[in-house]
Amino acid sequence: MSQEVVGVYAISVAASMVSMEVQNLRVYERRGLVSPDRTPGGTRLYSPDDIETLRRIRDLLGEGLNLAGIAKVLELEDEVRELRDRLADRRE
Repeated sequence: MSQEVVGVYAISVAASMVSMEVQNLRVYERRGLVSPDRTPGGTRLYSPDDIETLRRIRDLLGEGLNLAGIAKVLELEDEVRELRDRLADRRE
């Protein structure tokens, strides 16, 4: 498993890293925008990839998008990334 997807940051650290409130991170998780790992005790652990997603969410909020719009943008960005990867594989 890539180190970028392994959860290492507690929610308070993650919130501080992206200049957000802890409760906002919980909302984004409930909305399916981010999926942090969980310890056996239930503590959320955010990966470097999760931190990048949170930064993207913050930026999109700053541009005036609501959470539904952000969910769609993130979905489309993932789809574009997948398609680009497939295209690159075909070219090789």
